[in-house]
Amino acid sequence: QVQLQESGPGLVKPSQTLSLTCTVSGGSITTNYYYWAWIRQPPGKGLEWIGSIGYSGSTNYSPSLKSRTSIFRDTSKNQFTLQLTSVTPEDTGVYYCARGVHSSSSVDYWGQGTQVTVSS
Repeated sequence: QVQLQESGPGLVKPSQTLSLTCTVSGGSITTNYYYWAWIRQPPGKGLEWIGSIGYSGSTNYSPSLKSRTSIFRDTSKNQFTLQLTSVTPEDTGVYYCARGVHSSSSVDYWGQGTQVTVSS
């Protein structure tokens, strides 16, 4: 059973950098065919794809966020981390980490999500 758990601050001030880490258990983030994603849902809006990192370490970012987004991993800890710079209140929402399978549009495992509020 693959499990994912988000961790990080729930409150971030505008202009600061949001950093969230996803800890994966029950599966390796370097296993072939899988990718590891960050997805968010602002209040009253739908899910938004932020980006992902593949089993080889390659990254893919949403065009609307890529200038502010960095995803990297620590294979020794089986973790991957999201960094989103220069945050504004529009970055407020529930952030999820998730696993997907290459060549599939569906995600098979999700973290429980963590609320992030950007406010001064």
